[in-house]
This record gives sequence, structure tokens and C-alpha cells, in this order.
Amino acid sequence: VPNEVDTPIPTSTDTSDGHISIGSRLQLSYADFARTENDLRELVLLRNNLVHHFIDQHDIGTLNGCRGGRDALIEAYTRIDQHFEELRAWAKGMHDARRALAEVVQSDAFHELVVNGIRPDGTVFWPGAGIVRALREAASELAVDGWTTVEEAASWITERHPEQQPANYGCSSWRHVVHESRSFELRYFEVGGRRVARYRGNERPANPC
Repeated sequence: VPNEVDTPIPTSTDTSDGHISIGSRLQLSYADFARTENDLRELVLLRNNLVHHFIDQHDIGTLNGCRGGRDALIEAYTRIDQHFEELRAWAKGMHDARRALAEVVQSDAFHELVVNGIRPDGTVFWPGAGIVRALREAASELAVDGWTTVEEAASWITERHPEQQPANYGCSSWRHVVHESRSFELRYFEVGGRRVARYRGNERPANPC
């Protein structure tokens, strides 16, 4: 398993049921991790040497000592600059990844998938569909003896969640949604000489396809 470093990405999206947070991960092979660890150790030693021992190692009171100190500083700067460029490349890669991910998260396609369960190809992940959540919400408010009239639920949802409409999910009617989602049981009742469609939650697991 490669060595990994997790870093948060300040990119998120809300759904009616919760909050989604997204992070990134810097992954190194064992060889790269060992090399990086060794490079960092060398940088620490270089820093300590410059801070605590530079004057002892170079007699800056003489011309030759100054030249030797100058050469040592140039070499140290070169090493530091090499590592800095590597770190800057990492930072740029992480920044580019954040920006690309933010573009995806803020896209209509991502919103449709996460909030409404509608995949980019137009198929629906019904257990995560926004219209199914709306039907459950309507049922919690309107159910009588466990059953909710489809027509009443449709009016209730249209008033409170007008963006949730059967056509968005490839369905021709609310009854079609109830049937297609496989998340509910649909029955017809005779009420005042009329055939009325009602639904209730299906205890059986819905087919996610």
C-alpha cells in the first residue's frame, strides 16, 4: 500500500438530507516516500548546519574563508531551490486538482446525480432520487391509515418542490414514478365511484437500477 497524505478540499454540496464533503489524497510509492523523507531530513540538517555551524566552518575574516562560505551558500541555495521547485509542483498539482474537482461539483450533471439521482446518461438511481424523497415526505404529511393519494401527493410536492416533476425522470405521470421507482406499493381504491391511486412505502428493498 503506498504512503498517503490526506488533505481537505473546501468543496462541498448540500442535499436535502445531508451534507457532502470532499477531500483529496497525495499518494506516494514506497520509493518516492523514502526519497522524500530522506530529502526532508537532509534539508533539516542543512538548515541546522547553516544556522549553528556556518561561522565555525568558514573563516569569513579572510578572503579564502569568504570565498569558501560563498560557495557553500550557493550550493545550499541550489539544493533548497531544487526542493522548493518540487514542493511547488506538488502544490500546483493539488491546486489544479481542487479546481477541476470544484468545476465538477458545481456542474449541473453533478447536482443532478447527487441531489436527484439522475445519471449523466439519463438513467435514474431511484433509491437516491429527489422525487422519491419528495414522495416519502408527502406521505409523512398526507398518509391516512398508511396510504397516500397519488394525486394529493403530486399537488403537495408541486407546491413545495416544483423542480421535482415526473418528466425530469423520464416518467409520464406520478403513478409512473411510483411504479418505476419500486420504492412504493401502488394500489387502486374505489372512492365515491372513482378509482383512486394510492401508495405507501415498500418494505422490500428497491432495485437500484
